[in-house]
Amino acid sequence: MEIAFSINDVPIRLTDERWEHIISNKPYLLDYESVVLKAVEEPVVILRGYAGALIAVLPLGRNRFLHVVYKEVNWEDGFIVTAFIAREYRRSQIIWPSRY
Repeated sequence: MEIAFSINDVPIRLTDERWEHIISNKPYLLDYESVVLKAVEEPVVILRGYAGALIAVLPLGRNRFLHVVYKEVNWEDGFIVTAFIAREYRRSQIIWPSRY
């Protein structure tokens, strides 16, 4: 099990079971485990996800963005749900950094 700390300083778990689930559905992420953890710790933006989830976004190059979906259960625990790469992200869903 690996742990990354979110922008809220919440420990976010990436369990072996969850990582196996991610790479079995998205084998192109096989070599991205450390990048997935980095996305949680150093995102460029956080998007609002479904059912209370957050989505950390990290650029991987031109028109490629790693999305890591995770949940903060409380101030002491959280977990990664899934990850995927997309060509863009929904700017209307940005919740961090906050805009005034």
